[in-house]
Amino acid sequence: MKKKVLVVGAGLGGLSAAIRLASDGYEVTVVEKGERIGGKLNVRSGKGFTFDTGPSILTMPWVLEQLFASANRDVHDYLHIERVEPQWRTFFEDGKTIDLTSDLPKMLEEIKKVSPEDADNFFDYLHYCSKMYEYSMKSFYKKSLDGLQDLRSLHSVKELLSMDPMKSMDASTRKYIKDKHLRQLFNFLIMYIGSSPYNTPAILSQLTHVQLGLGIYYVQGGMYKIAEALGKVLDELGVEVRLNTAVKQIVTNGHRTSGLLLQTGEMLHADIIVSNLEAIPTYRTLLNEHPQAKREVEQLSKYEPTVSGLVLLLGVNRQFDQLAHHNFFFSEDQKVEFDTIFNKKEIAEDPTVYVGISSKSDPTQAPKGKENLFVLTHVPPLKEGEDWADIQAHYRNVVLTKLERMGMTGLRDSIEFEYTFTPNNLQELYGSNGGSIYGVVTDRKKNGGFKIPSKSHLFSNLYFVGGSTHPGGGVPMVTLSGQLTVDAINEDFNTPRSNREIG
Repeated sequence: MKKKVLVVGAGLGGLSAAIRLASDGYEVTVVEKGERIGGKLNVRSGKGFTFDTGPSILTMPWVLEQLFASANRDVHDYLHIERVEPQWRTFFEDGKTIDLTSDLPKMLEEIKKVSPEDADNFFDYLHYCSKMYEYSMKSFYKKSLDGLQDLRSLHSVKELLSMDPMKSMDASTRKYIKDKHLRQLFNFLIMYIGSSPYNTPAILSQLTHVQLGLGIYYVQGGMYKIAEALGKVLDELGVEVRLNTAVKQIVTNGHRTSGLLLQTGEMLHADIIVSNLEAIPTYRTLLNEHPQAKREVEQLSKYEPTVSGLVLLLGVNRQFDQLAHHNFFFSEDQKVEFDTIFNKKEIAEDPTVYVGISSKSDPTQAPKGKENLFVLTHVPPLKEGEDWADIQAHYRNVVLTKLERMGMTGLRDSIEFEYTFTPNNLQELYGSNGGSIYGVVTDRKKNGGFKIPSKSHLFSNLYFVGGSTHPGGGVPMVTLSGQLTVDAINEDFNTPRSNREIG
C-alpha cells in the first residue's frame, strides 16, 4: 500500500517535493491556504502590466531539469527558458556603470574600464569561484545536510581546508579584486540568498561562478510560468492540490505526526508530513500546542531570518532606455549598508535598489511604449509588533528619490500603476519568519553557514522544505530542497530513489 504524504504549502519547495514523492510512488496531497500555487513566486497584473511578485532571476536551471527528469519529463517541453544578457547593469553613486556579463571577453573589457589591475586577476578569481561550486556539487547540492558532521563525511580534509572555512565571502573577494566598485558588485551576488558577504563563509564565492559560468535566465511569459509548469506535472501525476485550504494544526501522536486539522474542522490523515512553511513558524503556529515546540523554537534561534523587502510594482508610461532587464543602483558605502541592515537591524537610508524590467526581454509584460518596473529594496526582518504602515511612505520616498537622482529622471511622474508589498504583507501572505524573503540567513559565526535540518528533531515523520532548510533560499535552492528532502525521506522509509540526476 502506498504511503500517504501531506505537503503543507504550495511554494516551490512543496511543489518540488510533491513531484518527487509522486514519482517515487507515494500518494501525495498538497494543501495551500492561498488561491494559487507558487508561494512567493507569484504574479500580479493591472492596467495592462504584468509583474512577477517574487523571484525575477533564474539561475542553475539544471535543478529544474533534474526535477522534471525525475518524473520522466523534459522541462523544455513545458517552459521556454532564455539566457539574459547583459546579466546585470549596475549603477554607482559616482556615475560609473558596469555591465555584468557571462561573455568573458566583454566582462574583461568592463573590468578594464574601471581597474586594469583587477583584469589581470580576474581569471584567477573565476577559477577560485568555480572550485567552490565544484565542492558544493559534491555535498551541499547532493544531500540534505544536518550540519558539519555530514559535510565532513562527504569531503576530504584537503577539500574542507580548500573551502577557506575561516574566511568570509568578502575576504575572498578582496584577495582577488581591489577596485571598490567591482568588490561591491561581486559581493552583492550574495543577496540571491539574502545574507551579508561579511558574515557568510567563503564557499559562497561560488555565486560568481553560478552567475558568470552557468548564466542567468528568464522564462518567457514571466517567472510564474515555472509554478504553472510544476502544477501541470502534478496534475499529470495525479497529485491533488487543494487551494484555499488553511491548516489549523499538525496533529501528533507521541514522536510522530498523524495528520492535519484544517481550519474548516476537516481532518486529513498521513504517514508523512512535509511542511513548506518555514520551520520556526511551523513550530510556532501549527505545532504551538505541543509541549516541546517552544523549546524547539529556542534551539533554532541561531537560524535568524534573512532580510525582508519593500517591493514596489510600478507600471510606467514611458521606457527607460538606459536600463537593462536587471539593474542595480548601489549604495555609496556597501559595508555601512550591510552593517546597518544585518548587524544593527535598521533600514539603510542609502540602500541598494534593484529594478527589474521583464518587458525589456518580454514585450507581453507591458503595454507598447511602457514598462513594468519591479523595484526591490532589502530591509531587516520585522521586529516583534513592528508595522511598516508607519514607515512605508517615507521609505518609498527614499527609494524613488535615489532612483531619480541616479538617472531615472521623471520616474514619479510616469507612474500609472502601483502596488506595494511590505514585510508585513510578506509575513501575512507566506507565513515567513519576520517577513523573510530567503528563509534563514547564512552566517558562519551564528550557524556555521548551515540551514535548518530538513528532518524534524521532534517527530520522526515530519520534514521541511523551502528557504529555511538546506540548501537555502532562491529559486534553484528552494526547488532543490524539495528534491533533497525526498531523498532523506526515501532513506528513512527504504524507498528506491527516482530516476536520474543532471548537473
